[in-house]
Parts: sequence; C-alpha cells; structure tokens
Amino acid sequence: MQEAVLSGHFLSIGECMVELSQADDGHLRKGFAGDTFNTAWYARACLPEDWSVDYFTALGDDAMSDEMATFMGSAGIGTASIRRLRGKTPGLYMINLKDGERSFSYWRDSSAARQLAADGDALRAAIEASDVLYFSGITLAILPREDAYTLLAELRRAKAVGKLVAFDPNLRPRLWSSLDAMHTLIADGARASTLVMPSFDDEAAHFGDDSISSTIRRYRQYGANMVVVKNGPEGATIGSGADETLVPAVKVNKVVDTTSAGDSFNGGFLAHYLQHGDPLAAAAFAAEIAAKVIQEHGALVSPKKLKIA
Repeated sequence: MQEAVLSGHFLSIGECMVELSQADDGHLRKGFAGDTFNTAWYARACLPEDWSVDYFTALGDDAMSDEMATFMGSAGIGTASIRRLRGKTPGLYMINLKDGERSFSYWRDSSAARQLAADGDALRAAIEASDVLYFSGITLAILPREDAYTLLAELRRAKAVGKLVAFDPNLRPRLWSSLDAMHTLIADGARASTLVMPSFDDEAAHFGDDSISSTIRRYRQYGANMVVVKNGPEGATIGSGADETLVPAVKVNKVVDTTSAGDSFNGGFLAHYLQHGDPLAAAAFAAEIAAKVIQEHGALVSPKKLKIA
C-alpha cells in the first residue's frame, strides 16, 4: 500500500505526435497523441485540481508544434518544461483500424522529441520539480543511446530519494536497432522504476514469458516494488510482495478502438493509486476507464465521456 497523497506534481516524459485517425464518416481526423501523453491526458482527467500534470518532451518551432503545445495547455497539461528546437517538427502517425484492432503507420525519424533528453540540465530540473515520474519503452526507444542513459540516470536519482517512478515497457521492436538493445534498455528502465506496468501479450512475444507470474517475477528481479500486468479482456494482475491478485476487466458490448486501452488504464490507475494508495481499487477504477475509452474512436476521449465519479 502507498500512502495517499492529497496533492503533487505528475510529470510524464516522452513523445507526443500528430495523430491521424478514422472518423465516423470515413474521413481522417487530426489530433495529437502518443503513449506517454495519452497517459498524462487520462491522469489529468482523473486527478483532482490540487495535482498538476505536466508533459516533458521536445517540439519544433513550426506551426504544428505551436498547435500541439496549445492543445496540451487547453487540456490542463503543463508545457513549461517542453524544449523548442529550431528547424524541427513533431512526428506523425496514422491509425489503421479493423474490427476494433489497430495497426500504425509512422513518420517520426526526425521528430524533435528524439532530442528530449539532450539537455541534461533541463531534464534534471523538470524531474527534481516533480513528485511522480512516468515514462515508457517508447520514450527510451526513440532516444540516442547516450541520451537514454542520461534519462535513466535521472530517474534512478528520483527513485533513490523516494519518488514514484512508473514505467510501461510498451515493447515496439521496430523502434529498436536490435532485440538485444530493446531487452537491455527495458531491463534498465525497470531498474530505474518503482512501478512497472507491462502488457502480457508483448512480454510473452518479445521476452518469452510463459505466464503472468513469469512477467511479474522478472520485473521484480530487476528491482520494481510493484508490477501491474495488463492482459486485455482477462484483466490486470497486481504483483506486490509475495502476492499476485487478478482484477477483472470490465466487459463492453462493442469494441470500437483499442488504441489507448493500455495508456488510459495506466493513467486511471496512477491517478487513483496516488489519491488512495490501494492498488486493487486503482486497478478496478482503471478497468472502468479503459472500458469507456475502447468504445470511442481515437486515443484521447473527452473527460466528459468518462463520467468520473
């Protein structure tokens, strides 16, 4: 159990991109999204106003970067720490949907976010000003190796002084130079974290885990205090101490879009856990949030549609 915190500063670190998704009329709709930004969006929706939620990334100096930063601010997500780089632009991706399942096409090789950790002083200042840190395997994958280790060093410092550092491995082999590189950096990311939030299908496919218990055991061995393994419609399993507890998913009549299923679960879980300190109740709350999100199009569902009690 974590002691409940009445207020604080939540910082999510990663890449937000221009998103093209399918609208109900068959046209493409422009938005802004990315795994760690999506989690920040849902954390902001679920946390009280006493909590601040900020995003740390790098953007360019173009009109699309300006529009993205304005969008973040309008959602109540702080942008003061975002670095702006001359001549750079954000990345772009398109969601392809079939029967509610998604695949992606990306244009991100030269995105500004790849330099988010290049200024170590700015990174340290943002992390030191925060109480809770969140990052993902995608955050690590897009960075040059030296910058990835700069980020991990700062996160280890945060963990050492008692800050909550949450990590979703979010395994995407195509973003890595090799599977060995992915395995190494993901393990290092877990070592820098207090809470790891993997998806079992990814872990089984890319680490060879034969059970959820194997996933929990591996991440606990890396040094995580708690592991929350998401397993789609089967629910989420909380591994803490010697205990493993399954929290069922919420059933839905029709799945429309699973793009942000895991990200919304993570944001809902962290928001509830930070307020109440109970991981099982947090997982049940997060399952309700994710169930609402997958019945809508796009990565970011309006907080009004979430109907948070």
